[in-house]
Amino acid sequence: MRGPYDGVWNVVRFNWPKYLMGFLVILVCSILAMNATSSWRITLLVLAFVGLVAMILPTLASHYIYDRSVLYRMPWLDGLPIPETIVAINAGFDEISPALRERYSHATLDVFDFYDPAMHTEPSIERARRAYPPATGVRKTATDLLPIPDHSVELVVAFLSLHEVRDHGERVRFLSEIRRTLNPAGHLVVTEHLRDSVNFIAFNFGFLHFHSPIVWKSAFTASGLAVERQVRTTPFITTYILAPQ
Repeated sequence: MRGPYDGVWNVVRFNWPKYLMGFLVILVCSILAMNATSSWRITLLVLAFVGLVAMILPTLASHYIYDRSVLYRMPWLDGLPIPETIVAINAGFDEISPALRERYSHATLDVFDFYDPAMHTEPSIERARRAYPPATGVRKTATDLLPIPDHSVELVVAFLSLHEVRDHGERVRFLSEIRRTLNPAGHLVVTEHLRDSVNFIAFNFGFLHFHSPIVWKSAFTASGLAVERQVRTTPFITTYILAPQ
């Protein structure tokens, strides 16, 4: 059961070095401004204000997205056939499999963690793994070989995870491997932030950790997947409903 502030709290504690850096910038600029000449005082206070905004906006956006929106209800699944076989894919932090189990209590659900610290080097993942160790039954996998038979899965859900695959070639290989597991009527559901203007406003340079729509669609096409539908959950989150071509 998610609490009313779990989402924003996780963002802060998984990314605490960035928040600490922002706080120090604000503190140093504010202290220096007290003894600076008028022209420098204005510059330093502007820098402190920019640093404050750069901390507050991502925090407010995260609270809205992860705690106040319908994101974890996954409304985009309403229009899909009810699956009997589901695979959930995460990058070391599994947020969605409990909701999938509750929604599809009759179905078989397998959860795979593709995180490899040698290849996927985002420090916040390690902090998330320490806070939330993988649950019993979560299986490790590689991005180039899913231990799943061909054409055996009706629904694959990759929830805020595939952006951790930074290399385009690895991304295409992983998507191709997922496509191999889907039956002809199956679907892959990819939910992500995008590298776009809205996410830049909310997360400033943190938006560079996301991939652009062009990058995603290029990877989907190269891996033999077609976008059936695209859904926006808040202005900051996009879900692609994909099917084998």
